[in-house]
Amino acid sequence: MIALLMIAGIALVALGIALSIALHEIGHLLPAKLFKVRVTQYMVGFGPTLWSRRRGETEYGVKAIPLGGYVAMIGMYPPPDETGTMNHPAEGDHESSQTSAETSAGTSAGTSAGTSAAEEAAEQDVAPRDPYLREVGAQYGAPAASSSSAGHSTPDSAEPGTAGTTTKTVRSQSTGIFQQLSADAREVAAEDLRPGDEDRMFYRLATWKRIIIMLGGPAMNGLIALALTAGIISFHGTSEPNTTVREVFECVVSAEAADAGQSECSQDDPAGPAFEAGLRPGDQILAFNGQPVGTWDELTALIRESADQSSQVTYLRDGEETTTTLTPILTERPISDGLGRAQRDDDGALITEPVGFIGMGADQEIVQQPFWEAGPVVWEQSKAVGAVVANLPVRLYDVAVSTFTSAERDPDGPLSVVGVGRIAGELSAQEEIPLESRFVSLLSLVAGVNVALMVFNLIPLLPLDGGHVAGALYESLRRRLAKLLGRPDPGPFDISKLLPLTYVVAVMMLLMGVLLIYADIVNPIRLFD
Repeated sequence: MIALLMIAGIALVALGIALSIALHEIGHLLPAKLFKVRVTQYMVGFGPTLWSRRRGETEYGVKAIPLGGYVAMIGMYPPPDETGTMNHPAEGDHESSQTSAETSAGTSAGTSAGTSAAEEAAEQDVAPRDPYLREVGAQYGAPAASSSSAGHSTPDSAEPGTAGTTTKTVRSQSTGIFQQLSADAREVAAEDLRPGDEDRMFYRLATWKRIIIMLGGPAMNGLIALALTAGIISFHGTSEPNTTVREVFECVVSAEAADAGQSECSQDDPAGPAFEAGLRPGDQILAFNGQPVGTWDELTALIRESADQSSQVTYLRDGEETTTTLTPILTERPISDGLGRAQRDDDGALITEPVGFIGMGADQEIVQQPFWEAGPVVWEQSKAVGAVVANLPVRLYDVAVSTFTSAERDPDGPLSVVGVGRIAGELSAQEEIPLESRFVSLLSLVAGVNVALMVFNLIPLLPLDGGHVAGALYESLRRRLAKLLGRPDPGPFDISKLLPLTYVVAVMMLLMGVLLIYADIVNPIRLFD
């Protein structure tokens, strides 16, 4: 039975992650379609295609490796910057670019003396109107066939000032591997281009439209996290501490010693004030120093402010109200973040502050909250993930150390999909937890994965969505500066020139995934002992 529960939990979370990836790509697909960009593929997964179907101009499919997905749009890379061979349209200047394309198309389709009107019309119909398409054809298509017929001039034989028009080609040159990578990317992209795509290429869109398309995926993950969290906290509720005592400590162990794993009292540890005052598990705290308390947060705030001060505590036990006296000890206690987790510095040490402490823990109860409270919850989760991403190299080093040594792994550190699956399986197998609570916890796990996908994809590095957004912003900035300084429009930013960096980032992401998967197998994060 336990094995079946584990399998069911893993399958549920895996399905949730797969749907999240699919919806992430829909977040890119919908605005791309809205802005009339021709989308050639919508794929969930990588590698060999398992299933696909074409609807309209887009192929929809599923691939063998379910570790991501992609939406393929035409014109992701702008044309090569060849001075004098083409005019780059200024941002949003579609009308002028269209006119230029038509004029240029008429020129390239022009014929020398002796060409029949029928041939001229046919050539004008076939020739692409867009300068990018013509340049692509010149670079990667078959060279124009020269004719020996009378009256036909060839590119090689045409002389300056000679009557007639010659086709102007752009040579594909490379001075190194980086340039060749950029050229190869354009060659692959050119395979999907066809006449009529003049105003449907991604790079021709205004900056704000490109940003909306690229942010559509992370935004979808954010919406999924918000929707799941809102449903969880409003229909099921969240576990909140109340004023009922769950445990009383016989002594006060320092925060550092407790973090190191000390669970037994030593001779140097002071006695717990709550234990000495006679408080026991099950007591309900009614007031502290004469002030009524209704929540655990109200109670702890009063205790923290009363260090080394004799204080009265009123509690209810077996229906009888009793008052006792205790003195909170001034001690260093961990500072918690918005998610209730102890904060740590860059070295992994606890961040503490001196406060009053009496040595007791609170019971928990499920409390339903309004759905709009999902916003602050997701925000706190996003900040926590952002902190991990900001220190990702250090966190990965810590994972490596804990994996290959006897060091303990940080439970708040990064983990792979394998680790998420293991947590889902362990959680599902806890029969002492109500079935509804286990199901809700799995949904919460999927919501957390979506928060991680949202934050991680916002990193301003290619091939992540944030890298494309950074490229669009850089292009817009340099165009505005050029206009402000009275300089010529520099044209679109050729993002293909960043492909070497893209490959480096992709390799690093692959190595990170391998490390985390291995760590989650040999030294996994465990929620239950």
